[in-house]
Amino acid sequence: MTEALDLVFWALSDATRRDIVQRLQQGPASVSELAQPHGMSLPGFMKHLRVLEDAGLVQREKEGRVVRVELLAEPMREAAMWLAHYEKFWNRRFDALGRFLYHQEQVDPWPKPRTSRSSKSPAATTRPPKGSGKPGPTRKR
Repeated sequence: MTEALDLVFWALSDATRRDIVQRLQQGPASVSELAQPHGMSLPGFMKHLRVLEDAGLVQREKEGRVVRVELLAEPMREAAMWLAHYEKFWNRRFDALGRFLYHQEQVDPWPKPRTSRSSKSPAATTRPPKGSGKPGPTRKR
């Protein structure tokens, strides 16, 4: 299972391959239909299809002279189940963080922001100089 999951995540790590999967959600398509929007050579595009096929995400079938590609969703379902486990983990963590922050706000509320613009600081704030300043030394030729 680990190797299959690795192949699925590797296949989906590329934007071109994710675009292919997204297009195939609409239904099977020919290789030329799939390759057209990507503006790459057919051999380069076929490498992307091979990666998707090795991961079990697509299946190619020849109909006469046309090769059609179909999406196989089962490997993505397994990846989604694996991710769902970690989604539960992070949701529990975020819920605990939310409870902690709510408790902190009840125990020690943040001070209200001041409405006046005057600073209560004893130190004076200096403004940066305007402009670029004096010209630097020139090179003699």
